[in-house]
Amino acid sequence: MTDAVLSPADARRWAWLPPIGTPGYYALLVVVGMLVLGPLGGLAASYMNFAVGFYVNAQVMAGILGSIVTLGYGAAGRHGANYMQTMAASVAGMMAMSSLLQARVWMGLPPVPTWQMVSYMLAIGLLGCGIGMLYTPVLVERMKLTYPSGLAVANIIRALTDPVLLKQSVARLFGGMGVGLGLGVASVKVAVLGAIEMSVATFGAGLIVGARITIPAITSGLLFWALTPTFVEIGWLKDGEPFRKIAFLIALGMILGATVIDIALILWQAFQRLRGVDPDPLPVADEMRGPRHSVPRLLAFVAASAVAVVVCGTQFFDVPLLFMLMGLGMTAVLVMGNGISVGISDSNPISSAFVVSVIVFALAGLTDPMVGLMAATVLLVATSIGCDMQQDRSTGWRLGSNRALQFRFQVSGILVGALLAVGIAELFMAAYPVLRLDQTVMSADQQPAQWSSAMTYKFVGVLRGLSEPNPHQTVAILIGLGFGFGVELARKLLKRAVAYRRFVASGRAGFVTDFCVDALVLPSPYAFSFGGFVNLPTSLWFGAGGIVSSLFNSLRPAPQGDGTPSDMSTTSLVGGGLIAGDALAALGLGVAGLLALL
Repeated sequence: MTDAVLSPADARRWAWLPPIGTPGYYALLVVVGMLVLGPLGGLAASYMNFAVGFYVNAQVMAGILGSIVTLGYGAAGRHGANYMQTMAASVAGMMAMSSLLQARVWMGLPPVPTWQMVSYMLAIGLLGCGIGMLYTPVLVERMKLTYPSGLAVANIIRALTDPVLLKQSVARLFGGMGVGLGLGVASVKVAVLGAIEMSVATFGAGLIVGARITIPAITSGLLFWALTPTFVEIGWLKDGEPFRKIAFLIALGMILGATVIDIALILWQAFQRLRGVDPDPLPVADEMRGPRHSVPRLLAFVAASAVAVVVCGTQFFDVPLLFMLMGLGMTAVLVMGNGISVGISDSNPISSAFVVSVIVFALAGLTDPMVGLMAATVLLVATSIGCDMQQDRSTGWRLGSNRALQFRFQVSGILVGALLAVGIAELFMAAYPVLRLDQTVMSADQQPAQWSSAMTYKFVGVLRGLSEPNPHQTVAILIGLGFGFGVELARKLLKRAVAYRRFVASGRAGFVTDFCVDALVLPSPYAFSFGGFVNLPTSLWFGAGGIVSSLFNSLRPAPQGDGTPSDMSTTSLVGGGLIAGDALAALGLGVAGLLALL
């Protein structure tokens, strides 16, 4: 791919657009992506966190709107749209971390200078950004993980910026978006759909990844649901509590166990490359020309960010050095583990990472909830931003966008997002003083109806439990750790066996056997863990999407030679459309709900 193809001035449909690669062009991207789309997505994400306790990532929404802005550049505009959604996702992702500021208020922590909090959030965001990019050559290019939302954004950008692809995909992509938008709104407004916990985006993600990934989610969800009486009987749950209150610890343990295997393999492959032996070299990405990606420079960036995190944590918030170093170590592991989870199932259990880090700190002797909050903040923010970086890069890799440029745009988004994260938290709590009230000490009839703040409730609840540790939480993590390690080790040994690979390639019997291994016998711990993080209906919606996708693709194989990229299948386009429509519905409902309160 050459510059002549990507950025000729005469490729512009409208003469008033600044030529690609000029200062005016990059100024356009920054203004729209960082100062418009990012704050818009961040405002909606913060409102959703304060109101219900979860939020929808801004990548898909920004990909759609960014593509409209760069429509006048034709196919060459896909890179600009990608850079805009990268910036917007960084800004919105940091703003969504405003729950941490609310948690400080609930716990009665004394106010600190704004510049100190911004510096700490900024340092952690940059660390997550650097670690996330450091892992992308393995997760995105070598392992070729799906990253459903990243694929959805890539398909949207390709379709909106290429007239040929738009003509081929318009009905499937925009039909899915229309259905997703309508059902996304209906799931909130229609009681029946709310009762069955319909999740349009989750079904869409299932359509993209297929049954090999989603059947394990159904299996684990049903298993944890069936074990609920046992959990109550042994005292791990109270009667009436949802199974995921303990299952999420087992599930995160699975991810950690599998991650140990994957990191060990990555280190071994790195050692082999140092010796000049690499049986599986990384593919060379067909990227737009521009600044070159430098691993030594990236490592220096990560090191500098880590030092900044430690300095801010120890000097501004009196976090002991031991816990800061433990936080950095767990971040390195969880950005890999959660990143694989996002790449497989579109699920990033960031709040679970926060909870597990607090439990690990408690095992190391931590008893002060205030110190625990600031130490665990490293895990929450870095894991969120790091996995966003990987998902953004999966989009950029599919589009052929320059890796170094994309990283720089994300870093710039972190700078703005850190400022707005603190500002939006103060704005909401000043406008709605009820958000300052600690709901963990309220009775059921005192809980504010409009602002459940479930994520903050979870953070403060586990931190208050530091004075009364629960041994079963550690046992649950260890059970998951052992399961994830054992299953992933068995999978790696089986999949690497020459005889097994020959059998799988031999015909239908081999294909069916391999499908049963992935879906039922030895499912990926990353996919199997999904059922522990969500309610059972969510697992069922995810599973249904995958089963429908696999049946459709088996009965109607994709046509060959029509010029459509291989990852723009009918099911991926419809699934991406559903995700996009649901994201737009969430954004619209969030903004509408906020305006109604003003």
